[in-house]
Amino acid sequence: MERSWLFIPGDSERKMAKAADSGADVIVLDLEDSVAAERRTTARGLICEYLKSHPQRSEQKLWVRINPLSTEPALGDLVGVISGGPDGILLPKPETPNEVVTLGLYLDALEAASGITAGHTKIMPVATETALGMFQLGAYRGLTPRLAGLTWGAEDLAAALGASTNRQADGSYALPYQLARSLCLMGAVAAGVAPIDTITTDFRDHDLIRLEAEDGRRQGFVGKMAIHPAQVDIINRAFTPTEAEIAHARRIVAAFAAAGTGTVGIDGKMVDMPHLKQAQTLLARAGFAGAS
Repeated sequence: MERSWLFIPGDSERKMAKAADSGADVIVLDLEDSVAAERRTTARGLICEYLKSHPQRSEQKLWVRINPLSTEPALGDLVGVISGGPDGILLPKPETPNEVVTLGLYLDALEAASGITAGHTKIMPVATETALGMFQLGAYRGLTPRLAGLTWGAEDLAAALGASTNRQADGSYALPYQLARSLCLMGAVAAGVAPIDTITTDFRDHDLIRLEAEDGRRQGFVGKMAIHPAQVDIINRAFTPTEAEIAHARRIVAAFAAAGTGTVGIDGKMVDMPHLKQAQTLLARAGFAGAS
């Protein structure tokens, strides 16, 4: 699974020029919040040019965040960038999972018109940015093979709820946003797709991004959004299993293979099937991340 997802404003040639060297697993070229309406047409052209000039995506995927599907600019965003062959579309503020189906139908037509392999363009909704969307997080399963993940957003949800902040006095997320995060994680797992954690807005606080990224991996997220290149390396490290974790997971897998039973003892502790599944998952992710 891709660990780090770095947002880049779609109207900034300078920032896009630096994106390839950021170390991010995914670059999200943005047409929504970071681009003013009067710059949207320019941004679409710049993004399409960037996509076409970077056809090799084995080490870094290129996604595009469009405007909400319910708004007029969304279809123009898709038409403006699809010929560049983006790896995926980040869909903000969906009210219902049916928007993923509708987006998939648009992509069917646009891929065919552009000579792009059918189904190439994946979809990931930012699934918690509206109050209604919060009630839909268990309904994404089986909608389309294009669905690659679910992520969540605390900033737009706070605005939708009329909240003055999404944080508690100690800096942790307030309860509505803890709920959004948890339901996003469960919804993604229920749908069989990647759960991706949200941004940390204070990009200067490296300790905070590290703590939130490490907590995300402990909870089950496989990656995290970033808004600044300085966050990327911290996120990549946090979502890459350590050598000690890999060694322990290998011991668990080997112990079960040798015992042939549903429960084994390791270091004086009883380990059963859920621990085996966790170990197998960790080793699979370690292989993707290139850990030794």
